[in-house]
Amino acid sequence: MKEQLTPQYNDAVKQIKTAILQSQAKALASVNQEQLALYYGIGRYISQNSRSGFWGKDAIETISRELSSEMPGLRGFSPRNLRNMRIFYEQWEYLDSNLAVTTAKLQSSNNENDTIHQLQLTNYENFPITAFFGIGFTHHCAILTGVKALQERLFYIQLCFNQSLTVERIQQQISEDAYHNQGKMSNNFAYTMPDYKQAFQAIQMFKDSYLLDFINTEQLGQREEDIDERVLENEIVHNIRNFIMTFGKGFAYIGSQVHYDKLGHDHWVDLLFFNRILRSLVVVELKKGIFKPAYLGQLSHYLHILDDDERLENENAPVGIILCKDADKTFVEYVLQDYPRPMGVATYQIRQKKLMELLPDEEEIKKLL
Repeated sequence: MKEQLTPQYNDAVKQIKTAILQSQAKALASVNQEQLALYYGIGRYISQNSRSGFWGKDAIETISRELSSEMPGLRGFSPRNLRNMRIFYEQWEYLDSNLAVTTAKLQSSNNENDTIHQLQLTNYENFPITAFFGIGFTHHCAILTGVKALQERLFYIQLCFNQSLTVERIQQQISEDAYHNQGKMSNNFAYTMPDYKQAFQAIQMFKDSYLLDFINTEQLGQREEDIDERVLENEIVHNIRNFIMTFGKGFAYIGSQVHYDKLGHDHWVDLLFFNRILRSLVVVELKKGIFKPAYLGQLSHYLHILDDDERLENENAPVGIILCKDADKTFVEYVLQDYPRPMGVATYQIRQKKLMELLPDEEEIKKLL
């Protein structure tokens, strides 16, 4: 009897577990929305009183201390966090027109500044309401601190929500200027992947340019133009966690210089990954110079070998990426049409170039001197 009921028990556990997880997710989302609405209201209250001079010096410190005294165990209301709430309100002040009903009154005065309102954006046009309320307050603080332009902030809010990014990860995306590098990589996925959903996922996954800021040419003692593929590969392998975080979600590292013997001929794959989202092996071939059409022929050959010798029954066809220093996108997309296997071409930058872009040119330096 016990053996006959085991599948039923397993199914029951699975169903109940799913219901619990779904309920917990809804509860967390609700708590997060309530917290953000409250913090916005408190930030508004603090801003209108502290900026206008109603409160004296060190008022925020005093309020924080008294809150801790009257509500032992209260967390999240340190002086720093109260100031962050004020910033949160002031940076999103234009949303103030949609403030809802009063949720609390701290004083009996009729002055509107003495009332804390809860923020609601149920019908705000062209605004990512779900994403805004779907990320944490610390994520909002990171975005407000790192980004100034409104459209960029909205982009990072949506990105953070869509990919469930940690605070550290969204900070990294901001430092890599993901907003201005959101162009999609040149590829042939749309007509080489039979499953349109997988093709869409692949197109969305890869960017056209990657900042490999964990590679420091000064520490290597070499100029950027002198770094060859093997040096670049070694640096990536030594910093594989950073590389995977830069490249995207779902990547598992398999190896570098992976050897295959096909019909008596040796082949060496630069970097080999497996992506859980695409359910595909992913080959990354590194090239230090500008794109050449011959790179795709070599990559296509590697994909053919992986398709024959490594691909499992439940996996999709392997995907190949050329990562090179520079590429003419129009030319790349033209050449890609000749290949029936899913491939793309992206470029990379390393730290020294990024720093050089921030420096004035030689003539400006002379003027300054």
